[in-house]
Amino acid sequence: MSEVTTENKPSFRPDMSVGEAMKVHPEVGLVFSSYHLGGCSHCSINEMETIEQVCMGYGVPVDQLLESLNNLIEG
Repeated sequence: MSEVTTENKPSFRPDMSVGEAMKVHPEVGLVFSSYHLGGCSHCSINEMETIEQVCMGYGVPVDQLLESLNNLIEG
């Protein structure tokens, strides 16, 4: 499973697991928390779930979260 764009930079995808995403950039957890994903004891997210599954489960627009995550590595 390649996580590299044509520019050789990592990118976040809907089918990427939360665990994989956490390894891409040290501030990924902060982005998830800003969307209220995994930030509290009753909202924990499974690192085996995909970004898309987490978004569907919590009603977060996947495109919006992906944009925020990808902004981490573009900036």
